[in-house]
Amino acid sequence: MAIWLTKDSKVVVQGMTGSEGSKHTRRMLASGTQLVGGVNPRKAGTSVDVDGTSLPVFGGVAEAMKETGADVSVVFVPPAFTKDAVVEAVDAQIPLCVVITEGIPVHDTAAFYQYAVNADTTRIIGPNCPGLISPGLSNAGIIPADITSSGRIGLVSKSGTLTYQMMYELRDIGFSTCVGIGGDPVIGTTHIDCLEAFEADPDTDAIVMIGEIGGDAEERAAAYISEHVTKPVVGYVAGFTAPEGKTMGHAGAIVSGSSGTAAAKQEALEAVGVRVGKTPSETARLMRELMTSA
Repeated sequence: MAIWLTKDSKVVVQGMTGSEGSKHTRRMLASGTQLVGGVNPRKAGTSVDVDGTSLPVFGGVAEAMKETGADVSVVFVPPAFTKDAVVEAVDAQIPLCVVITEGIPVHDTAAFYQYAVNADTTRIIGPNCPGLISPGLSNAGIIPADITSSGRIGLVSKSGTLTYQMMYELRDIGFSTCVGIGGDPVIGTTHIDCLEAFEADPDTDAIVMIGEIGGDAEERAAAYISEHVTKPVVGYVAGFTAPEGKTMGHAGAIVSGSSGTAAAKQEALEAVGVRVGKTPSETARLMRELMTSA
């Protein structure tokens, strides 16, 4: 079992023929993903050989879905064209659209996110994210497939790098699904969406939640956990040493006064029973203790 991405997921790549798209298409295929084709209107009707696998290139997402049964799109499209690519995926009613692209204007992200909400047919993950992986089953994005194993921990993270570290440190226990939701000010799928899905997944026993400074997503997640999550949650908040008022890394990681600080987020999470590590390694240790004592 996994959330949103399974061995039966059929993945199409928007921007497959570009440098990043082709590189990660190869990596996704190598990790066992059922990758069925790509989308590039200028190269429609051609095919691309990827390590011996011939992948068709379609003119649009709707055509790709009709011809292959694709139900997941991974977007590797330059920032200037990402809004149009996501709108196209939403118009095609693809169930899951994973937006890897970083540097998208917030106005564009807000526009395509609201467009998806209004359509109510497509879940967006990202943008500016590593995607998601259900180890041993499928991989949609840029997450390394060989650093962990399948297991019963669910992981949701704003940070791509910390996603990888947590996966590696707990590789012997393993994960059901790992979701990198991205750290931009406007994102599609949130911590709360993932918490809800992991809570409902019978093969996820515990959840790791990684946040970072800026905004109030972690505080809202804490409130959700207190009301709706019965499974144990371990957390980490990146950015305890970040200077106030300075944008750090992700566009959303900026602290204003006492709002959005790591300390405030830690306090909110601990108040609802979430054990919060001071470092990623300590967070992994807390989860290890939890899983081995169960």
